[in-house]
Amino acid sequence: MKFPWQNRKKGGSPRLSRPRGQAVRLMLLALAATVGLSACGKPPNLVNRFILDYPPPMVGRLTPLNAGLKVELFAVDEAINRPEMVYRVNPYKTGVYQYNRWRTEPGYLVTDYLTRDFRDSRLFKAVFSYDRSGPARFQLEGGVAEFQENDMPGPWQAALTLNVTLLDTDKESVADKVIFQRTYQAQETMTARTPQGLAEAMSAAMEKVSKKIVEDVYRGVKQRLGTD
Repeated sequence: MKFPWQNRKKGGSPRLSRPRGQAVRLMLLALAATVGLSACGKPPNLVNRFILDYPPPMVGRLTPLNAGLKVELFAVDEAINRPEMVYRVNPYKTGVYQYNRWRTEPGYLVTDYLTRDFRDSRLFKAVFSYDRSGPARFQLEGGVAEFQENDMPGPWQAALTLNVTLLDTDKESVADKVIFQRTYQAQETMTARTPQGLAEAMSAAMEKVSKKIVEDVYRGVKQRLGTD
């Protein structure tokens, strides 16, 4: 019996040629890939991502103020501080849609849309977002307490609750800084019991709440400027 390395011509190379070795390696790689796909099972589920969609609220004919406003990033209650869409089954139980998510966490969504709505209102000399610096005497802070689907008896609804504080940073004491602190709530019935139905209803809720916040902040700042 001769081994491959014995089958040489004088000064030649083994008869086991390189192309055949490459073919064997390719076959082994293909087999490994097939086994890997079989072990993985079905392909991963598609994750759907949703945003809010509503026109900036109309605030009527109001005189613009010579003041800057900064909208700080809203905090979020831990129970809903996640991109997955949250639904509430009863007062003690919640769940999430694993494959249906908001584009980002509720705090960023609320802050970004509020900032957009303040800018579009043209009621302030300048409006700055939380990640931009600028000469803004007045500051809006807040928190998201509810941003979920309510599936309790009755029609399913999108529930939105925001806690808002308007501050005058020119003042020294905390008592003088706080212009107002209020809670804004809205619940909108979902026309379809689907993630898209939740996104549509939450958009309608955000539109209502945003309009009220813009109007209240305008009045609060106007009153403070008038008392200087």
